Amino acid sequence: MTDPSGSTPSSAGLPEAAPLSPEAPVGPLPEEQRRSILVTGATGYVGGRLIPRLTHAGHRVRALARDPGRLADVAWADEVEVVRGDLEDAGSLAEAFAGQEVVYHLVHAMSAGGDFQKAELEQARNVAAAAREAGARRIVYLSGLHPEGEELSEHLASRVAVGETLLASGVPTIVLEAGIVIGSGSASFEMIRHLTEVLPYMPAPKWVRNFVQPIAVRDVLHYLVHAATLPDEVQGAFDIGGPDVLRYGQVMNGYAVEAGLPQRPIASLPVLTPWLASHWVNLVTPVPRAIAMPLIGSLMHDCVVAEHRIDAVIPPPAHGLMGYRQAVRLALARERAGDIESSWRSASAAGAPSDPLPNDPQWSGSTVFEDARERITDAAPEAVWEVVEAIGGDKGWYSVPMLWSIRGLMDRVAGGVGLRRGRRDPQRLRAGDVVDFWRVERLEHGRLLRLRAEMKVPGRAWIEFRVDPADEPGRTRYRQRAIFLPSGLAGRLYWWSLVPAHHVIFDTMTARIVGAAEALAKR
Repeated sequence: MTDPSGSTPSSAGLPEAAPLSPEAPVGPLPEEQRRSILVTGATGYVGGRLIPRLTHAGHRVRALARDPGRLADVAWADEVEVVRGDLEDAGSLAEAFAGQEVVYHLVHAMSAGGDFQKAELEQARNVAAAAREAGARRIVYLSGLHPEGEELSEHLASRVAVGETLLASGVPTIVLEAGIVIGSGSASFEMIRHLTEVLPYMPAPKWVRNFVQPIAVRDVLHYLVHAATLPDEVQGAFDIGGPDVLRYGQVMNGYAVEAGLPQRPIASLPVLTPWLASHWVNLVTPVPRAIAMPLIGSLMHDCVVAEHRIDAVIPPPAHGLMGYRQAVRLALARERAGDIESSWRSASAAGAPSDPLPNDPQWSGSTVFEDARERITDAAPEAVWEVVEAIGGDKGWYSVPMLWSIRGLMDRVAGGVGLRRGRRDPQRLRAGDVVDFWRVERLEHGRLLRLRAEMKVPGRAWIEFRVDPADEPGRTRYRQRAIFLPSGLAGRLYWWSLVPAHHVIFDTMTARIVGAAEALAKR
């Protein structure tokens, strides 16, 4: 276990990032080990990743949702039974819990704001009673690491109270107390991500010097999946955490290292209270204050693993627990691969648990800036495509030549390729072709052209052209969008500074491409 030392909350003592090892999901299990399982919180961060791993193991899974419609489009919807139920309405739970051997309680109410402690405790009492009446053999609850004998934040105190309520239910219960969970979509990880990427210098509360023990979502799921088949006599709360103990400031700089950003100077400010800090987080990141406030409150203490009894109950993964920097790298891997569609949370549940999912919060995932335009034209799709495929080179970019020339010159000065490369063929493209300071990343002839920027920019950029038949017979829908994934504050400033120019360039480009297609169609 790594326990960094040093007087400053910097990157000193950050563990090295070992190579990533493949995930080995459990299953399929022998029939005698398969269970009927009810999962609450199926639409949440952990629940949405746990369910496909339970079904892969061969368990029969029932997902409880207040609004079953929210699960209609998830990748695993056809593999589970979805039932309606409200955890605050005890009368709605009896039918849903009937016949279930294992109950996973993964609902947290802090995102709803208000008195979430009261709501979580009421939900826990109803879950405990419903599980007991249904004759369940096991309750599994995911809680948070916390110190003993200290006054806890509302967030952690609520987790402890819920765990104690479930442990007193009369149903064998295991409470897994986890460190901050690292994976795309996790509220804790998203707060780390956005703070580190936006701020070149971090004024932070004094708790930035406190120790935490992050855990990869892959390892959280390992413990949760194995909890379903524990012997009935296993009961109690168990700490789980990754192999690295870090100051919270080191957590942020560990993210910076893996994201390719400069490490951030961090200043500890004793006057920055949790209330002020939550407003600060809400101002500079998309994380809602209702979520930021309890998360920040939980950082007022050192939250590290105090005991390792879990090893005798559920051994660590065969590949070993994942270190913090490896977990961050895995969370960023899909975005780094250049699969921009997956970066926009279109990944399925079949991917790695650190991948984004469609039902993750809208504020999760990497920041994506987009300029989208659309036109309907009488020109045939073939005419529009002919214009699109010939873009760049001698034909230019159908907008403001002077602005494109200036951008090309700026790129040359910065050491980039500039506009001088042109095209291989003036009319036809193929995947991998160069088009000025772009490269053809994806090509579906007659329908889609996606170009990836090879100019010098503080981030990654694409421009995409789509040509489809419109709803009206004989007409064509032309869609164009520029996409930018910024790197740190510099990337955000770059995009914001160019918004006025983008409006002129992309609006003109759309109009002239459609105009050229209509002129071509009339020949």
